[in-house]
Amino acid sequence: MAKKVQSDVVNNAPRKSYFRRIWGFVWRNKWWILLGASALFVIRLLFGGDASKQAEYITLNITRGDLRQVVSATGEIQPVNTVNVGSQVSGTIDNLYVDFNSKVKKGDVLLTIEPSVLQASVNEALASLESAKSQRDLAKSEYERNKYLYEKDYIARADMEKAEASYVQAEQSVNRMQSQYDRAVTNLGYATITSPVDGTVISRKVDTGQTVAASFQTPDLFEIAEDLTKMQIETSVSEADIGVIKDGQPVTFTVDAYPTEEFNGVVRQIRLSPTTTSNVVVYTVVIDVDNSDLRLMPGMTAFVTIIISERANVWKTQNAAFLVRSFDSFIPDANGATPATHMALLRDGETVLIPYSKGLTTATETEIVSDEIQLGDKVIVGRVGATATKANTGGNRGNPMRGPRM
Repeated sequence: MAKKVQSDVVNNAPRKSYFRRIWGFVWRNKWWILLGASALFVIRLLFGGDASKQAEYITLNITRGDLRQVVSATGEIQPVNTVNVGSQVSGTIDNLYVDFNSKVKKGDVLLTIEPSVLQASVNEALASLESAKSQRDLAKSEYERNKYLYEKDYIARADMEKAEASYVQAEQSVNRMQSQYDRAVTNLGYATITSPVDGTVISRKVDTGQTVAASFQTPDLFEIAEDLTKMQIETSVSEADIGVIKDGQPVTFTVDAYPTEEFNGVVRQIRLSPTTTSNVVVYTVVIDVDNSDLRLMPGMTAFVTIIISERANVWKTQNAAFLVRSFDSFIPDANGATPATHMALLRDGETVLIPYSKGLTTATETEIVSDEIQLGDKVIVGRVGATATKANTGGNRGNPMRGPRM
């Protein structure tokens, strides 16, 4: 037991000696320590007032830069004019003369349909026409003979009129057979499919030997893009954003094929035919695109940015700076100024009020129009520790600064 007490005394001796040396150092230099503390206090009073005052308020920075209000959408790149080529007659495809990406001129033969059945119809119609003409010639001779005999009073009037009616019916039969023959010849001509426009074949939907059935509807054989140097993008824009889009507005867009490049376009048309998707009303906006280098291909997905308005080198701040509804919490002597016409700033540690108006508004920032803003100014939006009330906060209802949906 005596050994344990002696060990504790030995262990505590260095600790007491350590604190005794620290206390001795402080006591010997007590005047220098007091002098240094006093100097720090004075420096704090002289140079730290602005920081303490700034820490008293909640502020947002005012910066100078560019603003751009945009509407974003996606769409598919398509040729401006695409023609679907079909067939009006049925039959088996005999020959194909074009393929995908073939350049064609108006009137060029695209394919032919095996013509034997159609030629047989022409021959049958021609035979019927010749027979009808023979019947007409016979009826005409009979009518002329009976007319002569009637004029000489050799036959009754009824016989002459009967011969005349037979001749008229024969003439009508010839006209009917002629129409059937013309139709058969026309159908035979349809067996040769030609291009209706100059362009490029972007789709071929049939092969040699395939049967084309045109009984109820015209089957599509080819899709021809008239001019691939002029493309268009059809985008869907919601009704919340359609009001700010106008014809002629500039457009930028990107495609996955060229992720580092940006292409340009122009709004050409806003179609007045809305559609509803997931309870959202959307309108189709058509954008013209120059594709002279033929790098853009039909079917590419375009990520479109429609530029509504732009401002360069303006004062701007975050939209939250305009949610203040009253100056009572940090500027009691506002002299009737309201946040609708004036802005509270922290300048060199002092609060000031300046008149302003709002310019361009985006989803995150708003332009400040004022001649009294200085570099380094900050917008005061509240006091640290103040209780949020309807008087000094904007809330979510009726927020006039809600930017356009992006």
